[in-house]
Order: sequence, then structure tokens, then C-alpha cells
Amino acid sequence: MYKLNPITRELQISGIRKFTDLVASYPDAISLTIGQPHWPTPEHVRRAAAAAIEDGRTTYTPNRGLPALRQAVAMYYSDKFQLEYHPETEILVTAGATHALDISLRTLLQPGDEVLIPGPAYPGYEPVVRLAGANPVLIDTRSDGFKVTPASFKAHVNERTKAIVLASPANPTGVAYTREELSELADALRPTNLYVILDEIYSELHFAEQHVSLATLPDMRHRSIVIHGLSKSHSMTGWRIGFTFAPAEITAEMVKLLQYSITCASSISQYAALAAMEDGRHDAKPMREQYRQNRDLVVESLRQMGLHIVEPQGAFYAFPDITSSGKSSQQFATDLLQEANVAVIPGDAFSALGEGYVRLSYACEPDKLREALERMGRFVARCRG
Repeated sequence: MYKLNPITRELQISGIRKFTDLVASYPDAISLTIGQPHWPTPEHVRRAAAAAIEDGRTTYTPNRGLPALRQAVAMYYSDKFQLEYHPETEILVTAGATHALDISLRTLLQPGDEVLIPGPAYPGYEPVVRLAGANPVLIDTRSDGFKVTPASFKAHVNERTKAIVLASPANPTGVAYTREELSELADALRPTNLYVILDEIYSELHFAEQHVSLATLPDMRHRSIVIHGLSKSHSMTGWRIGFTFAPAEITAEMVKLLQYSITCASSISQYAALAAMEDGRHDAKPMREQYRQNRDLVVESLRQMGLHIVEPQGAFYAFPDITSSGKSSQQFATDLLQEANVAVIPGDAFSALGEGYVRLSYACEPDKLREALERMGRFVARCRG
């Protein structure tokens, strides 16, 4: 029998996908699982894609992405988030934020390097680090409101540490860093040689205040790779469009991996993204407002159930502590599905640090969310007898 890559053989399918596959056998369940906006892709974006098809713009694009799109991206993110990057040399168009994360880490990492990941964490981080031959190191943030602090960061840095992944707002917790918190982390980072991978895919779904990127703080740009995309802000998950922002010398290496992994992002998706960047500045606003209202409903309902919850500041996730139910994360989620016809994701899908929690995605219609929470409330009451 042929030998396969041992790193690949050791990888497991995401716990999110595993549980979502289980939910498929419960067609009447209310699903609060996948992190996908329930809003349709904006009409003007869909029209632009249709026009691109009709016009025959279905060929390869430059590896880096359409020049017009990169120019529009540079202007859009400069205006919104003060991220200043040159469209010709410092921006890439990728096949979604996951692809952006992959080529970023593979560009930076060598075998034996370590990457710090605040946990509980999105399950896509650790496998990509391992596939690059490096080792993920989780920082336990549970006692710090699910945020890494200068003290917890310094406690994990050693001579093998190469980078840290920082998501804000974060999946699965929904927490977001303030400018003050980022400034303190920047102070801790400056004496080091570490790179920072900034996962900012949810930046337009920040509830409390304007999103701040660590890359905009003094002496942080040269060590940062910023990951963005349109999946969440413009409800374009299936279009697979992401962006990287990084210094020219890093981007020049990343484009090689982009070329040899996908050649280029879909031309049709890129023309759709161009419409999103040029004419969709406010596309996220109604979604953000609806998710904020949904967040308030979820937090109030969970607290009425007696479940502890760190209030999310963005994205569309809640991550309540369910240990008072007396059940493990897997058992809680399975029983909730079977007994109440409500689907959530077990917390251990987000590393071992997620045990004792479950993740709810509240990217759904308010009436459906309200019904799911009522069912969940009755289920939690039964668990406590």
C-alpha cells in the first residue's frame, strides 16, 4: 500500500462539519450551526457577475487578481479601516479567507516553528499550521474574557515562536479587541521578531465601535499580514473571494503559493467583488444592525436560562458556558438536537479549550432564532431537573 502524508492522515474533519452533517438527518431542526449570513448576496453584486458571464469575461486573471479589483480594494479598506496598502505590490485576491490564511502561514513558517493561537479558536487555524510543518500552541483565554493579554502572550513566547494569529471579532466567541487592548498587545510585540496574522473577516460586523486593525498601530505594519474577504460583509460565502494585505517583500513570496495552488481566483467572482467594493460600501450595514439585535436577544435569553455568556462585540456567534447542565459539549449538543430539534456546535470543535461550551450562530431570521432559544430554554430547565 502506498504511504500517504502522515500530517494529512492525522488531520480530522472539522467538528463544525461533522456536527453539521449529523444535523442533515434532522430536516425539521432549527440550525444555529454554520457561520453563514442568511441574507442573499446583494442584487447589484449578482448583476455584475451575470454581466461578466454574458460578456465572456471567463478567462484567467493575473495571479494577484484583477488590477481594477485590487485598486478598488485598496481604496475601500483605506477609507473604512485606514489600512494603507499598494494595490500593485501589497494586495492579493485569494479564494476566500481560508486560502489567504493558508498561503500566509506557509510563506512564514518552517518546520519546528511555533504559532500562538488564542483559544478557544476557529478550527481552521491549527491544521494549516501543521500542514506547514509547524506547531500550534494554544493560549488559554477563558479567564480573560476570551482575549489574549500581554501577560498570557509573554508567557508563551520562546525562541521557536514565529507568529501569532489574532482574530477580531473572533469565531467562536464574538469578542473584539478595543484600541487600548491592541495598543497593549503592540507594546508586548515590539521587542519580539514575531509576525502577526490578523484575521479580520468579521471587521464590518463590529457592534460597539469602529473596527481597529493592529496593523494600523505604530511599528506593526511591517510584521502583519491582514486577512479580509467578502464572505461575511457582503454575504458571499460561496463566491470564495478573500484578500491579503502585507508588505511588498512578503506579498512577493505569497503570490508564488497563490499561483501554484489556484493560479487565480475565479474571474466571475472577482468581477462580482469589484461591484461589491465600488458600489457596496454600505451593504453590511443592515446585516450588522440585525445581528446586533439578534445578539441582544441571544444574550438576554441565555442569561435567563442561567448560562454564563461573555457578550459578543461582533460577528454573529455566542459561546455560552453549559457546564451547569451537567453535560459535556458533545452530549449537550446531541441531546439538544434530538430532544428539542435545535442544532448548535459543540464547543470542543474549537479545540480542547472549548469543552464546556457550545457555539450558537445567530445569523438567522429573528422569529426562527426566538423559537430556537425558547426550545433551548426548556431543554436547559429539564437538564437541571
